[in-house]
Amino acid sequence: MKYREQTVEWITVAIGILFFVSGVFSCVAYFVARGKKDDVEVYDASGKRLTPVKPIFPIVGLGSLILGLILAVMPTAFITYLVYLLAAILILGAVNQLVGLVAATRIARVGIYFWIMPSLTLLIGLVAVISPSSIASAPLFVIGWAMMVYGAVEMVNALKIYQLRRYVEHSLRAMAEQAVPRESGSGSEKEKREEKEEK
Repeated sequence: MKYREQTVEWITVAIGILFFVSGVFSCVAYFVARGKKDDVEVYDASGKRLTPVKPIFPIVGLGSLILGLILAVMPTAFITYLVYLLAAILILGAVNQLVGLVAATRIARVGIYFWIMPSLTLLIGLVAVISPSSIASAPLFVIGWAMMVYGAVEMVNALKIYQLRRYVEHSLRAMAEQAVPRESGSGSEKEKREEKEEK
C-alpha cells in the first residue's frame, strides 16, 4: 500500500522499455533487410519471383518505439491520461447499465437495488474525471475496483434480464396457445351455423 504509486510508475516504465526494445528490433531488422543487395533474382517457370522482395516499412514497429519512449520518459503523464480514459469507460458502462434497466422496466418492475450499483459506478467515474485528486492518492486503484464491481453487476443484470425475457416470451406463447383453440372452436360453430342456414 505504501509504494502503490511508485509501483504503478515503475511498471509503466518497464512496459515502455519493452515496447521500445521491440520497436528498435523491428526497425533494425527492416533496415538490415533493406540494405542487402540481391544481385540475383530467381523466377520460377511461370514467371513468379522466388527471391524475397524489399521489405515494407514497419509502421507498427515505429509506433511501438514511439509509445515505448513516451511510456518510459513520461510515465506520470501517461498514467494521468489513463485515469481519464478508464473513467470515461466507467461512465459509458454505467450509462449503458442504466439504459438497460430502463428498457427492462418496460417488461417488468425492477427493484431499487438494481439501480444502486450503476449509479455509484457513474458517480465514481464522474468524480474521477472532474476531480481525480479527491479519490485519495490512488485513482487507478479506485477505478480498478469500480470496474470489477461494474463487471459483476453487468453479469447479474444480464442474467436477470435474460431470465425475465424468457419468462415473458414463455407467458406470451402460452397465452397464444390458449387463444388458438377458442378461435378454432368459434370457427367450427360458424361453419355449423352456415350449414343450418343452407338447409
